[in-house]
Amino acid sequence: MNADAPLGADAPLETAASLGGGAEGAPAPGSRVAIAGSSGLIGSALARSLRADGYEVVRLVRRTPLAENEVRWDPEAQRVDTAGLAGCVAVVNLAGAGVASRRWTAAYKVKLRAGRVLGTAALAEAVASLDVPPRVFVNGSAIGFYGDTGNRVVDESAPPGEGFLPSLCVEWEEATAAAQEAGIRTVLARTGLVIARGGGAWGPLFPLFRAGLGGRLGNGRQYWSFISLHDEVAALRHIIDTPSLSGPVNLTAPEPVTNREVTAAMGRVLHRPTLFRVPSPALRLVLGEVADDVLGSTRVLPTRLLESGFTFAFPGVEDALRSALS
Repeated sequence: MNADAPLGADAPLETAASLGGGAEGAPAPGSRVAIAGSSGLIGSALARSLRADGYEVVRLVRRTPLAENEVRWDPEAQRVDTAGLAGCVAVVNLAGAGVASRRWTAAYKVKLRAGRVLGTAALAEAVASLDVPPRVFVNGSAIGFYGDTGNRVVDESAPPGEGFLPSLCVEWEEATAAAQEAGIRTVLARTGLVIARGGGAWGPLFPLFRAGLGGRLGNGRQYWSFISLHDEVAALRHIIDTPSLSGPVNLTAPEPVTNREVTAAMGRVLHRPTLFRVPSPALRLVLGEVADDVLGSTRVLPTRLLESGFTFAFPGVEDALRSALS
């Protein structure tokens, strides 16, 4: 399963050196960083972390700007107020409608593609057109790129999978071409299932398990590659601060677990029974094509993050769950 993140709150995030600041060539506090998707779960948490360290955060908004730090853009129409991006040392694109928020009707697939592919292309072209471009363009992507890998472990060297979501991720990442061709360090941040209390893939799970209605999905043997919200933000900060990182980077914890193990961990953390099981046919009836994503197995390792020196605060699923609830 690969879900985007709606607005939500979570545990406080550490800042400063603990999030990777201070690397050679890294933006210094006081620098301008632009974020598209700053009202979402990940974007809002990243903005808070940056502001806490003294960075100026520029928010890309689709409405008329109401503050000096807001820049107008229209992803579907591929319009960006490039003047508002001047002076930004980093541009982070986390915008896009939630992949698992609705059934994948033909109309919603068009919306998903438009928000990601057209929006990314517009931002990439905007940053490439600046007289002084940003040092780094971080574009959100997803581990849905790999498709269903079963028990096979994959990292950034693996090819894309088959199906709607992998093809969407491929188009999404290819839309950064203008930034890459302009020589801007471009990072494709392939995010896994973000564990957070207020949104993301785990948002709907917490109240369900609290009510004692949680259980495994399908046979429970499918791998879920998760990441805590804390580590997601820390990893994005690390990417911004690490000049040697470019291209695809998996943002997942180093210990992917099965849905069966997730179910057991949720029961332990919340002190609730996990007796229910949702059969695969029922999921497909309710979710349609999205169920294939929920029931699919994606066993992903964050090889490039680890090789670049990143340290996870919550590498295990139980610790990540407790962090989200603290």
